[in-house]
Amino acid sequence: MDNTAIRTTQWLGTTYTLLLTKPETGGAFALVDSVTEPGYGPPRHVHKNEDEAFFILSGDVEFWTKDGTVVKGPGEAVFMPRGVEHTFRVAGDQPARMLTMLTPGGFEAYFLEMGRNKYRIPEDMGVIAGSAATYGITFTGPPLDAN
Repeated sequence: MDNTAIRTTQWLGTTYTLLLTKPETGGAFALVDSVTEPGYGPPRHVHKNEDEAFFILSGDVEFWTKDGTVVKGPGEAVFMPRGVEHTFRVAGDQPARMLTMLTPGGFEAYFLEMGRNKYRIPEDMGVIAGSAATYGITFTGPPLDAN
């Protein structure tokens, strides 16, 4: 991705900025800066191809796996290996900012595609899931309850 390409998009309560992309790292990883509004987070899902590491810069984020939930705040990190079903949501009443490293890179392009098309959940879930499948992502359940 060259420096003139679109690097920031908004989708479903989150602003994503691609800091480093697959082409810029020779495929090794991607680095995404995201700011997510309170109560927002993705549906439960599994990555076939990527490990994810989340570093919380601000706010509180509740992460879920089948083993339970954990809330992480500024200065804390979470690692989600590929193949592990997971999700997260912003807890509390303040937005959360995270750096997310995807290893290897490639999935970061999905965020740009979703933001460009302004897909909605649950109305456009079929299209969203179809696109995710091309990136090796399988949705397995709903987002965490925002209440």
